[in-house]
Amino acid sequence: MKRLRISALASDIIISFYVIVTLYLRFKLESETATGPFESLIMGICFVVIIWALIKLKVLNPNWFGLFNSKRSKS
Repeated sequence: MKRLRISALASDIIISFYVIVTLYLRFKLESETATGPFESLIMGICFVVIIWALIKLKVLNPNWFGLFNSKRSKS
């Protein structure tokens, strides 16, 4: 069975979009309802666990926009 693997650039874009959308949803939900810090913390952890699981399963393969290059060119 072939696994779904998303390219590095697409993974970076998906993760960035995911972070922006989840932050927007958290701020909107917290302003409309009376949520405390504990509920906010649990919601944030759940959102992080989802993206962490996708990276661990190698569905997403982030390159972090080339910020942490492990292959450095030697001069």
